[in-house]
Amino acid sequence: MAEAPARPAASLLWAGHAWLPGGWREGVVLRIGSDGRWAEVTPGVGVAPPGSDVLAGPVLPGMVDAHSHAFQRAFAGLAERRETAAADDFWSWRERMYEVALRITPEQLRAVAAHLYVELLRGGYTQVCEFHYLQHRPDGGAYADPLAMAWSVVDAAADAGLGLTMLPVLYERAGFAAPALRLEQRRFAASAEDVWRLHAALAGSGRPLVDAGVAIHSLRAAAPASIAALQRHAEGFAGPIHIHVAEQRAEVDDCLAATGARPIEWLAGEGRLDARWQLVHVTHATSAEIEAVARSGAGVVLCPTTEANLGDGMCDLEGWLGAGVPLAIGSDSHITRAWAEELRCLEYGQRLMLHRRNVGAAPDLGRPSTAERLFERALQGGAAAAGEASRGLVAGARADALVIDRDDASLLGIETGRLLDALVFSSPGRPWRDVMVAGRWVIAGHRHPHAERIAARFTAAMAALHGEAR
Repeated sequence: MAEAPARPAASLLWAGHAWLPGGWREGVVLRIGSDGRWAEVTPGVGVAPPGSDVLAGPVLPGMVDAHSHAFQRAFAGLAERRETAAADDFWSWRERMYEVALRITPEQLRAVAAHLYVELLRGGYTQVCEFHYLQHRPDGGAYADPLAMAWSVVDAAADAGLGLTMLPVLYERAGFAAPALRLEQRRFAASAEDVWRLHAALAGSGRPLVDAGVAIHSLRAAAPASIAALQRHAEGFAGPIHIHVAEQRAEVDDCLAATGARPIEWLAGEGRLDARWQLVHVTHATSAEIEAVARSGAGVVLCPTTEANLGDGMCDLEGWLGAGVPLAIGSDSHITRAWAEELRCLEYGQRLMLHRRNVGAAPDLGRPSTAERLFERALQGGAAAAGEASRGLVAGARADALVIDRDDASLLGIETGRLLDALVFSSPGRPWRDVMVAGRWVIAGHRHPHAERIAARFTAAMAALHGEAR
């Protein structure tokens, strides 16, 4: 059983400053309902109401980590050497990643994911979308419970106190011309029918803070007929549908050779896309594809630090922002685990590519702050990616919040109106004093109540996976 890591917050809170839709507001009263959602958010209240808890600093909404492979946290930092003269790229990294995927047990996965999820909370995320394709035993055979690996992730989220959107993944072949998976992909196999059964079991589990959508690994890993079958199962389903797409140039070239169309072009041309779809990476997209995604209502999920780490390339940020496409961020392979680092990497990549500064700003739209514009877009895009109706310090949204520590060294002397600028573009620090998920403090005074035990289990799992004692 998962430990209960959080204490309930008072039902009535007051913040001297809080980020509401449109920007910072002063004197904000936040009332939490019995369902763990914001029942009332009222700005302009100059004095804390009687009986309210006064929050220790300015307040931001919690962010969604819209793309996660939790098991890859066990591999973070361990693929940063090139031992041969051969070039190192995404595809060689993937071969080494498979080694971890083939070894990890359900118990180890829970230990790794729980530690990761505490780190995500410390990084300002309060919900994670888990793109889950580790389904089977290391030999490829089925577990007695087909959800054995998925329950490890669910239990890990409960250990940490993080909200979770589980996304079981359609994964059936090794490439466009391959009829089946490679041997080292044997733990990943799942048909459209399998995915829908896994989704139904997760969605109906009644586990607190757990939602479920579905995912397709990629066009190279799922045949068109299987994608169509999953979409038929999902008729009437309003939740999210995620897919890796256009991450690598080789993937684009292979798709062109196999189908006569680029990956995003193919999805749009087949009429697959709608507001439920979340296109992950979209590193290599044309202006016509961006326009097609905008017309469909689909969203995109960018993973800047992973895309940089793997040498994927850089997306057309101005194109996606200008088209009004919903935009979320994800930590993917978890080489970093904080949304501020993702936004900083996203903007800095654009600056390096375009030789300009503040690419993400839009002064003509009244948004001169790059950090504020990217934060607000990622906040709302993350809600759609997680299957939430709304996110933020607004009535009806889940009561998630980040209390900023104004005493953090990176924020000293920064006025409230520039806090987001400093959070994203000043030196990394430890900015979140308190973190709330669904009306409960999961981190208070920088402390997670079970962090030490979770870290010890993680250390043991890493020693077992990699054969080294601490």
